[in-house]
Amino acid sequence: MSSEDKPTTKEGEEEQGGFLGKVKEFISDIGEKIEEAVGFGKPTADVTAIHIPFIDLKKADLVVDVLVANPNPIPIPLVDINYTVESDGRKLVSGLIPDAGTVHAHGSETIKIPLTLIYDDIKQTYDDIKSGSIIPYKVIVELIVDVPVIGNITLPMEKTGEIPVPYKPNVDLEKVKFDQFSWEETSATLHLKVDNENDFDLGLNSLECEVWLADMSIGGARLSKSANISKKGQGVVELPITFKPKDFGSAMWEMIRGRGTGYSMKGCLDVDTPFGPMKLPFNREGGNTRLKNSDDNDDED
Repeated sequence: MSSEDKPTTKEGEEEQGGFLGKVKEFISDIGEKIEEAVGFGKPTADVTAIHIPFIDLKKADLVVDVLVANPNPIPIPLVDINYTVESDGRKLVSGLIPDAGTVHAHGSETIKIPLTLIYDDIKQTYDDIKSGSIIPYKVIVELIVDVPVIGNITLPMEKTGEIPVPYKPNVDLEKVKFDQFSWEETSATLHLKVDNENDFDLGLNSLECEVWLADMSIGGARLSKSANISKKGQGVVELPITFKPKDFGSAMWEMIRGRGTGYSMKGCLDVDTPFGPMKLPFNREGGNTRLKNSDDNDDED
């Protein structure tokens, strides 16, 4: 019988197993010594802040700040970033950002994750989410990093907060009060009632609008006076305006004699909210308002 056909003895198996075991132990020992000598370790990550740089009636833009610390002596690449925004366990938006950059050796980086919430999509998916409400949200982030020796690891994190679903303001022209009347030029004050149907206060910084009386434009007006309109409340703001009645011809006399007229209006409110500034457009068609002289008693309204 040739040496190739000789059966393997138990003693030979033990020698072979012992040799392979020693090799594995040697490799493992070398790996641990390299890791200890070079100082490889697991990076850390945390959501430090969530900003709302833009919000209006259609969408809200959010930026999630993630601080990543790298304790290793060489840079580590960020492989992928997975993110999900949910409210009461229901997904609002999710996405993936590939190749998100690199964190320097023995350093830290703030990674900014931009995301957008589209209100129409949210309200169509979840019909119990209404305009004017404030909803809770949770941002869940999974950061996948490539650490030398260790390999790819996932760093999970999350942060909660609240975000509004803004309601379009209702603005009515209650009356037009003439301060000084002349066919050449008339000065008047527009009395606008603003209804705030939101679950949060509106700090009115400015208001711009264009007004049509009986389908004829009397021009635009702007208010730069601040006012506060409480949640689910209303306020009245006064806007000065000048126009030329002679441009209206006999229609102006009809409006004055009738003490009222139909009107249309469109404009925009610039407001502060607990969630940041907003620009809220409005429009009104088919309304009716009153025309009053400066010496008329407002108690008769």
